[in-house]
Amino acid sequence: MSKRFTSLALTAHPPAATRRGRGRSRRVLAPFTAASVLVAGAALAGCGQQRDAGTYTVMNSSTDESYHRWDAEAMTRCGKELGVTIEQQSVPAAQVMTKALRMASSKSLPDIVQFDASEMPTFADAGGLVDLRTLGLSTEDIPDGIVDFGSYKGTYYGAARSVNTLALFYNRDVLDEAGLDVPTTWDELRRTAKELTEGKRYGLALSAGGAEDGVFQFTPFMWSNGGDETDLDGPKVVEALDYWKSLLKDRSLSKSTVNWTQADVNDQFMAGNAAMMINGPWQVETLNSDKSLHWGIAPIPVPDAGDDSVGPLGGAVLTVPHTGDEGREKTAGKIVACLSSEKEQLTYALNSWMVPANAKAAAVWREKVPELDSLADQVAVARSRTAKLGAGWSSVSLALQSAFQSALTGQSSETALKRAQQRATSGN
Repeated sequence: MSKRFTSLALTAHPPAATRRGRGRSRRVLAPFTAASVLVAGAALAGCGQQRDAGTYTVMNSSTDESYHRWDAEAMTRCGKELGVTIEQQSVPAAQVMTKALRMASSKSLPDIVQFDASEMPTFADAGGLVDLRTLGLSTEDIPDGIVDFGSYKGTYYGAARSVNTLALFYNRDVLDEAGLDVPTTWDELRRTAKELTEGKRYGLALSAGGAEDGVFQFTPFMWSNGGDETDLDGPKVVEALDYWKSLLKDRSLSKSTVNWTQADVNDQFMAGNAAMMINGPWQVETLNSDKSLHWGIAPIPVPDAGDDSVGPLGGAVLTVPHTGDEGREKTAGKIVACLSSEKEQLTYALNSWMVPANAKAAAVWREKVPELDSLADQVAVARSRTAKLGAGWSSVSLALQSAFQSALTGQSSETALKRAQQRATSGN
């Protein structure tokens, strides 16, 4: 099977979306051309806000109490090390891009913005971000695939602290009771899911909703089958969507899958309404809160034995926007370097169940959480959603979201994806 992705040559492998790594939440992506105008105009106009010389602001999406606290603790440590005060401004994930655009237009951007990596290219393409290498950040211990994850057109704009991907989670007790092995191929997954579907329990739960969550979950099926985001109506992509339809036809998937987010999928799994699910490490903390739930994790099954299970590389990246104040930008770069240092990455990853982006930190992480080995292995061949299309990914994502809704409610996959390709190409 040909590989159109960058493998991560890791001693220990990392997985991601940003703290919740989700691929992910319901978010509204600003039209690319409008974003370019707003960001470029702000970058040219320079800084219009009077700032406290010793206080720096980081905008992120750490609205969950645990993540907000972990980030605050890291910022306190780095602030003490650098002799500055670092304030955290957390907004819902779906609002980070739109809020950053509004702040750019009013020349009030924070010193650091943590973007979902799939959104970062929009800001970078408009000239709104500083090349982190010019601020002294090194990528020496970061695998090439993760450097690419934080780059746009070869320039390193975003430093990842951790990365993640998707995997197959399964209820050990349910599979053991049925005398079934964990599936590794599409045929095995279909048979196993069908056999485990009983009463109110479905064999499998996944997100196929009309949001980025569903697209994030479709990519492992599309990419592992040799499909490509530049050819949405190609036969390999059609086969992947037909496979999802076959699971629905078998009644192994709930009809509600077209409305579920990844959080909904996890709720169904924990409630015993699904024997297996496709999800990511951001759910581990919640899963572990139920001591009666015995779960396991494995790579997402592939079309044929021996194929690579190619999932999406998810996560967030820390960026330094152009504010017109080079002195502050240099200090912001030092803050990013501290927050993404080997030590801080390991601390963050062990809290959040994500995998450190730094290869040395990832090696230690792997020893400390061996139960997530399968997830780490999956990350080793994961791909960035924006690697090929950059800021153009948002058009493809929106087109696929519409295709899922049509195909899983009756339309043929071929027709739905043909329309998706037309929408992605035309932008309508």
